[in-house]
Amino acid sequence: MGGFDKAKDKTDQLVGKAKEKVGDATDNESLANEGRAQELKGKAKEEWHDLRDRGEEELRDAKRDLTGDDK
Repeated sequence: MGGFDKAKDKTDQLVGKAKEKVGDATDNESLANEGRAQELKGKAKEEWHDLRDRGEEELRDAKRDLTGDDK
């Protein structure tokens, strides 16, 4: 995964967690729910990027195996 994508995904998770904590501390259910959603979105995006990267690696490996090309 690119460093930029990883940083964005982690940032979403951290900001979401912070919103959730502030919402819980202030009894602001809407903010807490928004935070949970943002955190889950960041985790889902991180998983998606990881899957995409693994797929690209597998594709490269398969291509190399089929062609004998070491690139």
